[in-house]
Amino acid sequence: MSIEDPSAKRAQEMRDKAQQLEQSAQHATDPAERQRLTEKALHIREKSEQMYGPGAGSMDPM
Repeated sequence: MSIEDPSAKRAQEMRDKAQQLEQSAQHATDPAERQRLTEKALHIREKSEQMYGPGAGSMDPM
């Protein structure tokens, strides 16, 4: 039985949300919507890194 680190879980949730937004941006037909989604994803990633550090919550062992 393991105890999850709440900050790592939150960091992973933020990264997942950013990835979902990036995928939505790739499928958006409206250039303005694509730009908005891309910027929002970037903002979430930057905030995640500021709060939890680079790579926090990732599954990569490195």
